[in-house]
Parts: sequence; C-alpha cells; structure tokens
Amino acid sequence: MQGVAASPGVARGAASVIIKRDFDIPKHPVPPEAREDEIARFEQGLLETRRQISKIRAEVAEKLSEEEASIFDAHQMVLEDRALIEETVREVVEGGYNIEYSFQQVANRYIEAFSRIDDEYIKERAADIRDVSRRLLGNLLGRTEVGLSAWETRNIIVADDLSPSDTAHLDADKVLAIATDGGSRTSHSVIMARSLNVPCVVGLKNLTERTRPDDEVLVDGFEGVVIINPSEQSLYRYGQLQERRAVIQRQFAIGKHLPATTRDGRTLEVLLNVDGSEKAETLRESGATGVGLYRTENLFLSTRDFPGEELQYEYYRRTVEAMRPHPVTIRTLDLGGDKNPHNSLYGYEEANPFMGFRAIRFCLDNPSAFKDQLRAILRASAHGDVRIMYPMISCCEEVIAANALVQECKDELRERGLPFDEKIQCGCMIEVPSAAVITDLLANHCDFFSIGTNDLVQYMLAVDRVNDRIAHLYDPNNPAILRALNFIFQSGHRKRKPVSVCGELAGDPIYAVLLFGMGADQLSLSWGSVPEIKHLIRQIEFTEARKLAADVLRLDTSAAIAECLRTFYCEHINLDQG
Repeated sequence: MQGVAASPGVARGAASVIIKRDFDIPKHPVPPEAREDEIARFEQGLLETRRQISKIRAEVAEKLSEEEASIFDAHQMVLEDRALIEETVREVVEGGYNIEYSFQQVANRYIEAFSRIDDEYIKERAADIRDVSRRLLGNLLGRTEVGLSAWETRNIIVADDLSPSDTAHLDADKVLAIATDGGSRTSHSVIMARSLNVPCVVGLKNLTERTRPDDEVLVDGFEGVVIINPSEQSLYRYGQLQERRAVIQRQFAIGKHLPATTRDGRTLEVLLNVDGSEKAETLRESGATGVGLYRTENLFLSTRDFPGEELQYEYYRRTVEAMRPHPVTIRTLDLGGDKNPHNSLYGYEEANPFMGFRAIRFCLDNPSAFKDQLRAILRASAHGDVRIMYPMISCCEEVIAANALVQECKDELRERGLPFDEKIQCGCMIEVPSAAVITDLLANHCDFFSIGTNDLVQYMLAVDRVNDRIAHLYDPNNPAILRALNFIFQSGHRKRKPVSVCGELAGDPIYAVLLFGMGADQLSLSWGSVPEIKHLIRQIEFTEARKLAADVLRLDTSAAIAECLRTFYCEHINLDQG
C-alpha cells in the first residue's frame, strides 16, 4: 500500500491494530439551577487535564528533549484559551445542556475551522485541539484510554491516527514502526516519531481495514510503502535496502555543513523554510546558510487577536539572531481565505477562498495591522540580515503599494529613534500566473523573487491541491509548469534580480538539479532535506545541470520528463564512494 513517507527507516513485525473511537457523548438538558455545577465540573476537568499534560511533557523532556516536549505547550495553550473556555461556559448557560455536550460543540467548531486551512502545518494544529478535547472529555466522563506504552512486545502499530499524547508514551524499544490511515508529514505525532527514529508511514487511508492483528507488516518510511504479509523475496530485498540506506544517510549527514558547490565551482545557496517555532540549535545545526522562507502565519493563527508590533518583533528577532550572519527572508502575512480560523476577521465566508481575500490583498486592505508587521520586521533587521517578501502578488500596483507602506514604517521608526536596516531588500513571491508573465515588470519594483511552486502549480493547472478527487492532476512535471519556471528565471535574471524557489519542488532532490540548471540562485526547503540536496549538488558539474534543463524543456509529456529527471538523479547521486 502506498502512503506518505513521514519518518525514515524500514521495519517489519507483527501488527497491533488500534482504532480510536470517539466517545459517545451524552446530551441531556440541565435545569438553570444546576448549570453552575456543570461549569464547576468543567473547571475541575480542565485542572485535571492540565496536570496530565504537564506530566506527559516532563516525561517527554526527560526521554527526548525540551524541543519535543514543547509540543505539549500548544496543548496547554488550548486548555488556557479564554475564548474556548468562555464559549463553552456560554454554551452551557444559553444552550442548557450538559458540559460534555457543550464542550464538544465548541471544540468541534475550532477543529473544523483549522482543518479548512490550506497549510499542512497549520491544518495539523487541529490535531492538537482534537487530542486535548478527547483527553478532557475522557476526564469529564470518567474514562481513560490505553496508551502505546501498554505494548510489551516489539510490534508495528497500525492505527487510524495517533495523537501527540499517544506518541508521547511510545517506547522505541517496544514499537518497531507506525503506519496510519490518516495524518501528514507535519503532524506533531510524526515529528515525535522522527525524533525517536521510529519509521512511520501515514495517509494509507484504509490500512486498518485490510490488516488483521498479528499480520506481518513491513513499513518502508523512506518510500511511504507498507506491505502486509510480505514475501520472502520482499523481505530479502528490503533487508538489503535497509543496510544500504543506513550508509546513505550517514554519508549525507557527514557533508551537511559543507557548501553546495559543484565540481566546476558553482555554488547553490541552500536555505531553510521555517515558521518561527524552531529552536536556535536546530537552525544552526541544519547545515543551511540562511532562511529563505519565514512563514509568519503561525503566530497570527495562535491568537484570537492580531499580535502587536512588540510581540512580533521579539518573535522575529529570535530567528534572525540564531541565523546571524546568514540572511532571513520574512514573508509578510499570508492569511486569508482558507487560512481564516475566525470568520470575525472578515465577517463572511468566501465561496472560493483560494482566489479570494487573502495574503497581500488582505494586508493592503488592513494597513494598520500590516504596518505593525512591517515595523516589527524592520526592527528585527537591526539584529541581522533580513529581507521582506510579499506573498500572492498578481500585479505591479500591489508591490508599489506595499513598498509605500514600508517607507511609511521607516519614517515612523526614525521618528521613534529605533534602528533598522535602511537598505533592507523587498521582494515578492511568484505564485500567481499573472505574476509569472510580468516578472520583468515586477523587477522594476522589487529586489528579488521567490517562486512558490505549490500555489503556482495549483493555479496554472486549475487543480485544487487539497482535493483528493483530483490530486492526481497536480503534476509538477507538466511541461507548462517547467516552461513557466524557466521563463521566470530568465526574466528575473535579465533584470539582474536573484530568483529562489521555496515550494515543495525545492526540497525534492529529483528536481533540485533541474531548478539549479534553469537558474535558481537559492533553494529553500525543510531542514531534513538539506543534507541530501547539498550532497547531490557536490556530485555534479554546473554544465550538467544546464544540459539537464535544456533536455527537459524539449520534452512534451510528463512521463518523459519524470523519467529523464529520475535517470539523472540515479546516475549522479554517487553513493558508492567510501
């Protein structure tokens, strides 16, 4: 079965099948005189749940590290969220039903809102609320669940999904691997599985239906494959692959701090995509030479109100200081449409949020909030090399308007006597087809470009990338996509503007050399992809990358392009030395 590779490694063993059922929540009216008692039960349940999560956090900090333990800070924030608590109390008072039912109604509204967000990392935060809700409801109902620590034998955990609390109790000596129907690479449970070096494959859809307890299961966390009752031939092949991959990963890691310089002397800058939650040690040890995409939405989505200038400044400053002297490119708020967990931000829901009131459109229509962010970014630039990047640009007028607000913010900071980089660079993302076509015109108003391949592919092919029914049509190998990318690189360079790539293609080694050969000055990707991309670039000559780009641009089918790229990768990854 093909799923999503979430945590690397290969393991096989007997299956332990877990299907987590939601509690049956009773619903019954509560007379007015008894509603205070329901609210008191709610407060007691909150206290008990906080105590349990604090205990889990301490266990994880001792077993893993403070970084992994900090995942549960988000759970405590849910339990301390005044809006959620007050809405639940109001639901009891005004609705007149028992606390379990009232809390579930409120929690489900939050979960549904976050699940609609078109960002895998943000979308997975709904799992935090779901996990906390289950624990709190269990406490209110007087029920407990058996965790992963209950397994006494070394088995493969096969589940519909796992929460961070489940994974917190995971004993790497007892659990060989994890395979789930749902989930994504960015879920907190997957992050913890990676920290424990437990192979993990998610998104298998109906694995739990097809697996019986004690079936032998083989989990390939490299390729995202799960085999039920593998043959002797499969077992032998995977045994060989497992040994080889262990050598490969060690070889990648050895060179992660070396520059990504080709054999003929051309260097590609390999940068990180971050969201501000990363620890300084993680950033410095990644092997990257800067941050190419700092997503700022996480800070905004974690609060009911927009964070002020001071809070944002402190948030951005931490990452800038951690990466100094390397550059940090901060993308201005890409909130709106599907990234709108609280409709009160706009007062209405949109029929087509992907092409709606979002990103730079929202910011320019809310200049006060936008300027708070711009001033915070400018102030952070006093602590290191910072660049500003505008998302979802579709015309020159938007860049001109945004630049004018940056200038206003500079004037205001001068009046306040606060330092900032007077020559800070401002650039824009190319992720809308109209921007791709006018890259040369946009170059007159900005200092650099960064291509957001995720949205660019989606918009160019008219394929909703989160719609399972048409996901197969989301094809980066489509010749139209690759020709558009090449056009953007050429247009930017003719105007002497650097062009980077920060979408998923940048972190895929199959595409890295192609993008480099087309003209990418930088690739910005997740920290786990850095060692392999840098290793691959060191194995080639830049002339080979240029030839690959020329060859691919002559091909007319996705299949031919995919085959060409994979062949090049296999011929040049060069893992036989040492």
